[in-house]
Amino acid sequence: MAASAGPEIERLISLLAKLPGLGPRSARRAALALLKRREQLLVPLAAALQETADKVTSCSVCGAPDTRDPCSICSDGARDNALICVVEEAGALWAMERSGAFRGKYHVLGGLLSALDGVGPEALRIAELTGRVRGGEVREVVLALPATVDGQTTAHYIAERLTGTGNSVAVTSLARGVPVGGDLDWLDDGTIVQAMRARRPA
Repeated sequence: MAASAGPEIERLISLLAKLPGLGPRSARRAALALLKRREQLLVPLAAALQETADKVTSCSVCGAPDTRDPCSICSDGARDNALICVVEEAGALWAMERSGAFRGKYHVLGGLLSALDGVGPEALRIAELTGRVRGGEVREVVLALPATVDGQTTAHYIAERLTGTGNSVAVTSLARGVPVGGDLDWLDDGTIVQAMRARRPA
């Protein structure tokens, strides 16, 4: 950090450096770009950040960020209430929405179980999910969690919890395997194994 930048600029750089994908050098470049284009970038960004801080809240039903509660997806009467897609964070929800492949409701956990990081079930929105399933309307829960150790541990834990709700709900997970346009020579062993296990008639 430049010692001659002044405390306000140093604070801006320090905060930018905390964002994912931005280290100290990238944060300095971003801060300089904002300062150079004060009227076009810095002022509108500051206003947008303030408005977001004032208006955005977490949906009391699914946990997704939105400007209203329940959120726009939970309030959409055209969506299937009997289908719930469980995701780690809102970014995964937005990715699902971009695809247009899912027309049910969502449930944002807010993270994954991790013994290494000390994240237990009480830190996630798992109890809220089981509460939604106990309502009786849900027929399928799709676990759209990362194909990582923590993701699979979380999925297994949720599946066990949901089977104990007393409801005959189907618990499914996203298929994993060769991506569209994927070349086998470039894929990792785990992806190829999953693709082989999930094979289907041609």
